[in-house]
Amino acid sequence: MTIGEVARHARIHASAIRFYEKVGLLPKPGRSGGQRRYDQNILPRLALLDWAKGCGFTLEEIRELFGKAGEAPLSQRMQKLCLKKIDELETLSQRIEFMRGLLERAQKCQCIDVQECGRRILNRRRS
Repeated sequence: MTIGEVARHARIHASAIRFYEKVGLLPKPGRSGGQRRYDQNILPRLALLDWAKGCGFTLEEIRELFGKAGEAPLSQRMQKLCLKKIDELETLSQRIEFMRGLLERAQKCQCIDVQECGRRILNRRRS
């Protein structure tokens, strides 16, 4: 398949495929007549890559997920990375709730100027 055909099947841009090759997430394809040529095996890898991106995995985490020959099975790497990502989401969720509380209080602001607002914040921090 050409890069255009792969892009259509995977529903991503050809530039993304080239980028993933450049950063080592996809193997370098063979070439024919100067064009990249892929076999069907690229599609499941791209599907997993897209799924991992949707879960918020970084490129480095995706690289770890894909692993190298002789490493732990995919399922073990997957479980480890998912647990880490769930912990990150929990931390982020707590941060979001804290921010929501600050913003909800700020919506009730009736300060006249920056000085008054800043003093109120300082007083709240001291108590």
